[in-house]
Amino acid sequence: MDVLLWVVVPYVCLAIFVLGHVWRYRYDKFGWTTRSSQLYERRLLRWASPLFHFGILAVFLGHVMGLGIPESWTDAIGMSDEAYHVLAVSIGSVAGFCTVVGLVLLIYRRRTVGPVFRATTRMDKVMYLVLAVVIFLGMWNTVAGSVLNLGGDYDYREGVSVWFRGIFLLQLHPELMADAPIGFQLHGMAAMLLFALWPFTRLVHVFSAPVGYLWRPYVVYRSRPERLGTRPPRRGWDRVEPQEPSRR
Repeated sequence: MDVLLWVVVPYVCLAIFVLGHVWRYRYDKFGWTTRSSQLYERRLLRWASPLFHFGILAVFLGHVMGLGIPESWTDAIGMSDEAYHVLAVSIGSVAGFCTVVGLVLLIYRRRTVGPVFRATTRMDKVMYLVLAVVIFLGMWNTVAGSVLNLGGDYDYREGVSVWFRGIFLLQLHPELMADAPIGFQLHGMAAMLLFALWPFTRLVHVFSAPVGYLWRPYVVYRSRPERLGTRPPRRGWDRVEPQEPSRR
């Protein structure tokens, strides 16, 4: 069972994530969009969108550091376990709080604003539900493990992180995830489900960031020079007087 949950399922979800994006880009290019609803409502979106997007970006970078960087690397640069723990908890708590507030506002807006609710698809609802579960479990692991100390002395950098890196390095350690607290196991399963759903939701817009704008050449606009014998441009609301036909 451990091999099925922590070896087979991760690779299946990873394959769906990669192949699903290829299929979506090839056969649904016009659907590769965020389905923006800014035209319907802006007041709530003005607060919810920055809180959620900047919060989730900080959460992602925190996961890159916590799961992707081995503990030996931080020890090599002189960062103690206490300093890493304080940094991870403080920044992670603020980022998680902003993400939760932004997500709650986005869901509230989508449920209470009529045009936005009518533009919501079934996959949007499923995506919001799974995303909320992933964020809630992540916040619970932070609070339960760091503040309430419900997980005992469990160090995820020696368990979950090693298992996660092993998936990409082909050094599989399913026993490490099997020995992790239930909160980390549920968080991992929910995250894998989210990645399997990713290609079929609006989350594909993450890979459509307009990075090319950073080095795109400037667009130069020039006014049309006036030429001798030409009429001035007519405004769209000016009335056009009918002209009499010429007689020859």
